[in-house]
Amino acid sequence: MKEIVKILWLISGLAFLFTGCKEEEKEDPGLALPVKTLKKDSAVTTFEFLGAIEGKVNVEIRPQVEGILEKIYIDEGDFVKAGQPIFSINELPYQEEVKNARANVEVEKARLQTAQIELTRLQPLVDNEVISDVQLKTAQSNYEVAKASLARAQAQEATARINMGFTTIKAPVNGYIGRIPKRIGNLVAKNDSQPITVLSDIEEVYVYFTMSESDYLFFKKMSQDSTAKKINPNVKLVLADGSVYELPGRIDADAGQVNRSTGAISLRATFSNPGKLLRSGNTGKILMEQLHPNVLLIPQVATSVIQDRTFVFRLKSDNTVERVLITIEGKSGKNYIVADHNLKEGDRIVTSGLDKLTEGVKVNPMTETQILSQKTR
Repeated sequence: MKEIVKILWLISGLAFLFTGCKEEEKEDPGLALPVKTLKKDSAVTTFEFLGAIEGKVNVEIRPQVEGILEKIYIDEGDFVKAGQPIFSINELPYQEEVKNARANVEVEKARLQTAQIELTRLQPLVDNEVISDVQLKTAQSNYEVAKASLARAQAQEATARINMGFTTIKAPVNGYIGRIPKRIGNLVAKNDSQPITVLSDIEEVYVYFTMSESDYLFFKKMSQDSTAKKINPNVKLVLADGSVYELPGRIDADAGQVNRSTGAISLRATFSNPGKLLRSGNTGKILMEQLHPNVLLIPQVATSVIQDRTFVFRLKSDNTVERVLITIEGKSGKNYIVADHNLKEGDRIVTSGLDKLTEGVKVNPMTETQILSQKTR
């Protein structure tokens, strides 16, 4: 019986040793880290520029005559049509000017008539040599002077009537009324430092923005590039609340010269504004996009920077990592667009936990989903 027990004990010991050796021989799976397989895709690089919005027609309304502001027919923010009365200046002084000018016209008409009568009276006397023609020439000259004086008086009357017409200020274009700093009873004049109001036609709006000389040269080259890596001709507008305006715009003008003091050049983008959401004085950001078809994209979090050089950890066939230098060509969202000098489609890279890695460390490649499921267990 004792011998049987010894044999069983020996067998169990050998089994334990054999199992231990097997466990020791198990291969280390490596660090469980998320891995991404690279593939080519299209990408978009965006460029932002601060912009100021103005109505396509932005008219300063100023009085053509001086006087007391008597009536205001509109309110700030109202939409008005071309020719609609918007302000009225007291016209009584100008009515009197018209009456005075009209009276001068009548006086000059009477003088002209007198000169005509005198000329008619002298003509036969000269013809019969009763008097010399000097008197006739003098009468003729007086007649011409009277006729010119009448024309001048009529012009003054017309000017007085025009000035009286200017006492009613009308909208020159369709648009929205801006701020009205003047009030009824204020004195207004055409040489005032600020206009009575500003009228903006905002069916279409202009967005003015500036870019550096280098950005402008890049923009022009990419706009004319025949390859697929070109600038999208349509631009977007980001509003003050961070939302993107629903309609695209187009860059249709530039200043043509670089500002010597700032080294920048001004450009203009035009946007349709059917909903009247955009108003003169608003600000926003112009978004320009460069299209990149068929490029390698690497998450920015998958990179590390050493002495101004950027690296990723690539998995070799045995799942050990190697550090690979990459060349960044641009950014697209949270990804880098990289040149395929050292990387190629199908390569596997580690996307997080880079601080745990050194050259040659083995990795157990997992997806982000697998990593999350392990953490929630």
